[in-house]
Amino acid sequence: MRAMPWTKYLLAFLITAFIFATASIANNFFNTKRIAEIRSIEESISIDILSLETQFDLLQEQSCKNISEDSVLSRELDTLARKLSYAEAQLGADNEEVLRLKRHYSLLEIKDLLLMQKVSEKCALEPIFLLYFYSNEKGTCTDCKRQGYVLTELSKEYPQLRIYSFDYNLDLSAVETLISLHDVSSDLPALVINDSLYTGFQSMEEIQKIIPELTKAATSTSEVQ
Repeated sequence: MRAMPWTKYLLAFLITAFIFATASIANNFFNTKRIAEIRSIEESISIDILSLETQFDLLQEQSCKNISEDSVLSRELDTLARKLSYAEAQLGADNEEVLRLKRHYSLLEIKDLLLMQKVSEKCALEPIFLLYFYSNEKGTCTDCKRQGYVLTELSKEYPQLRIYSFDYNLDLSAVETLISLHDVSSDLPALVINDSLYTGFQSMEEIQKIIPELTKAATSTSEVQ
């Protein structure tokens, strides 16, 4: 017996509804998993921040014999930066939670910079300070990502180079004060190296020329080894 046309339409509707329902359930599942992962990262970052703040307090009480050039800008700061980059990639640069965490991280960087300057003077250390100002806003800094890669490679090659990165557009008075103190304009990327300002993209070779102490220190280390 020939099936009525409406039964075909009903069957097609049920199949379509099943496909949409399956897709919706799968989408909700992955969204829930993603949110849980981001929350886990946020909790981890919060613990890292508390740990770093405690570490800063402890270091201020230490004698010079217990402090090296690597003891202030700890691995925790680098780990925290990677977690923030991941959260930013997942949630977006404009996400309010990401911005809140970035503000806190920027304050930790400034706190570390000030502490390291005091420790260097007190303990006769000779780190090299580099402040990097960038922008994530679309169309405002075409070379910022490329500059970030260069600085990452430099930090791996020269551990005595202490790099602090700041979002130029971050709504944070402490960062705005740094920008004002060093006369940083919106011509980004911008580097402040030993209190001198350099705007526009700087290659690894150009930065090595600006800071000849880097290659000298590296040569001395290899000779000792």
